[in-house]
Amino acid sequence: MPKLQLAKRVVLFTLAVFLTIIPSTFAKQQKTNSPNGFHIQTNQPPATTPQPLLQQGEALYQAGRFTEAVTILQQAVRIYQRESNNLAQAAALTNLSLIYQQIGSWKEANATIDNSLNLLSWDEINQKLNVNNPKSELLEILAQTLNIQGELQLAQGQTDASVKKSQQAEQIWKNLGDNAGVTRSRINQAQALRVAGFYRRSLDILKEVSRQLQVQPGSLVKVTALRSLGNVLQQLGELEESQKNLQQSLEIAQRLQLPLEISLTEFSLGNTARSLSNIKGAIAHYENAAKIAPNPLDKVQALINQLSLLVENQRITEAKSLIPTIQSQVPNLPTNQAGIYARINFAQTLTKIGNKKYIAEILASSVHQAKIIGDERAESYALGSLGEVYEQNQQLQEAQDLTQQALFMAQKIDASDIAYRLEWQLGRLLKAQGNIPAAISAYDVAVTTLQSLRSDLVAVNREVQFNFRDRIEPLYRQSVELILQEKAQGKPDLDKARQRMEALQVAELDNFFREACLNNQSVVLDKVVDRDNPNTAIFYPIILDNQLEIIIKLPNQPLMHKTSKVSRQEVEQVITKIRKTIVQPDANQQFKAVSQQLYNWLIKPVETDLKNSKVNTLVFIPDGLLRNIPMSALYDGKEYLVQKYSVVISPGLQLFTPKPLAERKLNVLAGGLSQPPKNEKFTALPYVKVELKLIQESGVSTTILLDKNFQSATLAKTINAQPFQIVHLATHGQFSSQAKDTFILADDGRINVSQLDSLLKSREQKRTEPVELLVLSACETAAGDNRAALGLAGVALRAGARSTLASLWQIGDNSTALFIDEFYRQLVQGKTTAEALRFAQLKLFEYPEYNRPMYWAPYVLVGNWL
Repeated sequence: MPKLQLAKRVVLFTLAVFLTIIPSTFAKQQKTNSPNGFHIQTNQPPATTPQPLLQQGEALYQAGRFTEAVTILQQAVRIYQRESNNLAQAAALTNLSLIYQQIGSWKEANATIDNSLNLLSWDEINQKLNVNNPKSELLEILAQTLNIQGELQLAQGQTDASVKKSQQAEQIWKNLGDNAGVTRSRINQAQALRVAGFYRRSLDILKEVSRQLQVQPGSLVKVTALRSLGNVLQQLGELEESQKNLQQSLEIAQRLQLPLEISLTEFSLGNTARSLSNIKGAIAHYENAAKIAPNPLDKVQALINQLSLLVENQRITEAKSLIPTIQSQVPNLPTNQAGIYARINFAQTLTKIGNKKYIAEILASSVHQAKIIGDERAESYALGSLGEVYEQNQQLQEAQDLTQQALFMAQKIDASDIAYRLEWQLGRLLKAQGNIPAAISAYDVAVTTLQSLRSDLVAVNREVQFNFRDRIEPLYRQSVELILQEKAQGKPDLDKARQRMEALQVAELDNFFREACLNNQSVVLDKVVDRDNPNTAIFYPIILDNQLEIIIKLPNQPLMHKTSKVSRQEVEQVITKIRKTIVQPDANQQFKAVSQQLYNWLIKPVETDLKNSKVNTLVFIPDGLLRNIPMSALYDGKEYLVQKYSVVISPGLQLFTPKPLAERKLNVLAGGLSQPPKNEKFTALPYVKVELKLIQESGVSTTILLDKNFQSATLAKTINAQPFQIVHLATHGQFSSQAKDTFILADDGRINVSQLDSLLKSREQKRTEPVELLVLSACETAAGDNRAALGLAGVALRAGARSTLASLWQIGDNSTALFIDEFYRQLVQGKTTAEALRFAQLKLFEYPEYNRPMYWAPYVLVGNWL
């Protein structure tokens, strides 16, 4: 591969947010003979009177002719200065600062707005106005100036300061009784909060603003508010709601004939359609956005997103035909932050299909432009991207130099979201050069940085490129692979490896819920095994690119480690075949063959150790696709795993403080739905009534909510009425990799995982006894969703129950009732939850019509097994 050579040596990058601030209008100029005593002279020739100059400047600004607008406004400022008209001069300076922002002249923008605030008697140090009884004209210009300063701070990454400025402006608008001004300031606050990672706070503000605007006629502010709300909803994964708000924004913008707003909203609709996997719709929206965009920047941003979507979906011919159009527009991009990010994002999209020399030239140019405008974040981002291109071209030392320069800059400005990517990049480069200890250190730092971002990362939009599968998961897996390669005394560090995988699983659940998961009171599994359950073993399988690693904890023994040399692709193919054949009545022999293959990789290497340790319970902390299959159905050639062991799933190395269920008299709240609501396409579940009756007859105290009585409000009220140890829900439900698609069905509609969480948490606030066991007996994993079982882990974690018993697929016949009957009989007799599950499965195994795994294997126990 030919080496990349650039005229000048430059350095590195990370990914950008396209900000959606309300398009600032010019600060209103003071009128002639205004009541506050300032006076604008109007007897000069028209060419040198400031008012026509200001109108001309605003027209040039709206047309995107920023350099010409600067010249005109500077003339107006000089005239007002000669006339000692401070208020009008301040307004003109504020508008001048606004234009400097657009062209990326940050130093001039800051100096100009500081000058404006000084003329308005604003005390920047003490953040207050040094004027007694100020007139409304002064306050109006001050509020607009503070809003524009807030935008300037946000564009430079100063989110906290931006929020504060918008709040100060809001207060002034309130005092003036200007509702439109209040709304603009609140939307700007929401945008700053969004960029800072506070998505829920941003959403709360925007929802309130949107409610207030619904009764008002269409306006620019309403268009922007609805678009901002749609953008935040998209980032939080509420895609249908996002689409609805964006569509409303678009309709108003079209009615008002606002080309820029139409373009921006079409762009946002494209992003939401993309998240909904509506590729055709997304492309149409991006094309519309580019077609109507009144300036090169918005046109290019839409085309770049269209290009990246085509590349992502392997539509390479179409993608290549789009490249010349974008290339022709790149020279017209402004030298500001957004323009630089557009260039970098174009270069990054090209890395899979473009000419590396051209890509490097774009990035080198981006570095140069970032230096000109003094934007260190953009410079670090561009340098990092350039380092990545050199890495792909196998110019490792040059790549390392660029990466280290970029990392130094990112750390200096505390840009952790950029720094973790660069630390990871450095780790890859060190590994490629054979320096494993240094590579491990770099990966460790990257993971630490990433975890410090945990609460901010989880809802970030794909435009920021925090795509979980591409941008987070590989970091953890590559790190674990390196840790397990170490050869020295006390190496590899097995505990560190599994803790790293634990961190990945926490990050996955954070990503699932789009917020940082709550940390419940818990104990470490190892202690439970060593101290309280010396008959339990913990299995920690880790699927890596070229091997399947298993870390095992046996009672009162150090961790042990086994490796099966098999590729990720092969492991995932076997798991997929297991999941497919286990539910096919005529595929039992095929199922046994693939199940035995997985058994040989996971269990066979430690068969003797398990036997010698007298273990009777296996706890699996499954990785990736392993969550989708029941471990109890692994086959050794003669017997299934459930015939030898109780089998439990744990979402992680820690467990909610366990308490044996059998020590107390059981009180069960049993809800069920035999007929789904008319608007849902689910089949009837006639055996639900039998299932609930059998629970009642098993000897446990039971409260039943059936059919019309099984509604969300009734469930919430009943669950708080008395201390139920078990909540049993026999109704249709679905587990999905998306929180919004993970739900159970009540008579009045779906209860999704977040609502179920709130419902059970409301009980926690009223009662101190936690739910010990949540049973979901008629659920299934979403079809075609490889990560659907993540929804089960999510429900188990968020429900606050110590353990969850659920089905991975639905049987819908009498076998479920038989299983549930035996499960409760075993619990009443004092068996642990894990033992009760095993005996209930073995009971089904005794019936010839139910002895295939499709009948007894779907039930999995997650969490406490005592």
